[in-house]
Amino acid sequence: MSGPSVPAIWEARNLVVGGALAPLLVLTGALGFALPPDWALLSGAPAYNLFHIAGGLAGIALVLRAGGRGAVRFNLAFGLIDLYQAVAGSVDLFPAALFAYRPLDDLLHVTLGLGLVGLGALGWRRGMAGAPAGGDPARGGPGIGAI
Repeated sequence: MSGPSVPAIWEARNLVVGGALAPLLVLTGALGFALPPDWALLSGAPAYNLFHIAGGLAGIALVLRAGGRGAVRFNLAFGLIDLYQAVAGSVDLFPAALFAYRPLDDLLHVTLGLGLVGLGALGWRRGMAGAPAGGDPARGGPGIGAI
């Protein structure tokens, strides 16, 4: 008896991370509105809070609708956005002024961005290489390699 395939393992890892991160983003955005500004370690700018809530809701929808493949897409996309935000905060590109980044925001963007892009890329690459010819009826959706 053999265990799960390598593509399924990377997809499952993406699902765990994306499934945990998306609700955490919603919570982060909501707390940004609820906490007094002097308690916040991260930016509490309203636009930044709304961005976290919207990004988290999009992640939840992707994970619920497309499972592991949706989590791979979410992790890749949000990781790239995080890396862009780190650059934007460092060289004052949009949306740095609107989001009012703090130094900890930049550190988190680099750390999460690199981790999410790496994990998503492994899930994407592994999933594409191990894609079945058709959909996976047992999961009620497209196969691992479906885009």
